[in-house]
Amino acid sequence: MNESDKGTVIVISSHVVRGTVGNRAAVFALETLGHPVWALPTVILPWHPGHGKSTRVAISAEDFDAMISDLLRAPWRGEVKAVLSGYLGSAAQVASVARLVSGLKAENPDLLYMCDPVCGDESGLYIAEETAVAIRDRLIPLASIATPNRFELAWLSGAPLETNAAVMEAALSLGPSRMLVTSSLPLMAGSTGNLYLSGRSALLAEHRLVPNPPNGTGDLLSAIFLSRLMEGLAEERALMMATASVFEIVARTAKRGADELTLEQDAGSISTPMAMVHMRRLLHPAQTKRP
Repeated sequence: MNESDKGTVIVISSHVVRGTVGNRAAVFALETLGHPVWALPTVILPWHPGHGKSTRVAISAEDFDAMISDLLRAPWRGEVKAVLSGYLGSAAQVASVARLVSGLKAENPDLLYMCDPVCGDESGLYIAEETAVAIRDRLIPLASIATPNRFELAWLSGAPLETNAAVMEAALSLGPSRMLVTSSLPLMAGSTGNLYLSGRSALLAEHRLVPNPPNGTGDLLSAIFLSRLMEGLAEERALMMATASVFEIVARTAKRGADELTLEQDAGSISTPMAMVHMRRLLHPAQTKRP
């Protein structure tokens, strides 16, 4: 596939001046894999909040919605084949993203919308509950694919997720038809897993756990997985390659002792990962129920 054939992606997430999270991670990955990218920031920060207190510049609801209107009437909007949303700063921004996706889908029903519902981790929600509710109610139903971590899925579905069977049931109850759940429960000791549900198929991609990984791994995985699907790879192959890329970059970042993903040094790991990933087929809940 020629790079010009891969399709433009609109990426909507946070922007940091220093670091590789949010838009910085997703845009780099998508451009490395040959996609033109339109990047719309939701908030602007000097660095990830995990590095310490800093100034937060929020894009006002009016300005953000006006830019969404611009994108919907852009003469090049026919180039857009996918939308990827990540960190959103308010419920108003959620409504604007929903308007963008709905408008683009009306013109192109084949548009892929990947919703990464960035809202929390094992410590709980780190965005306003109103925003998390809006993501659940407005964006998840529009998504072609959602990519929550296990803790986000637990909050969004309102269910404790102590087993992969529970993860799958929660994913199916929440929708959409395809969901990639990161931080799922591994079957191998000392590992972590990405669990992907599609139709009646359940896949678990496992790799060795890297202690204290830098932020941005979810942003990176979503972007690479989206690209691999747009490339036309089979879902199992796309999941394996995306998981291998992220694991390889995280492992190399840790070896360097860096506090941010070293994407600029590891672009080759995005395009041609070599890391070992264990792929497993799990029993999909639909296979245990009567048709």
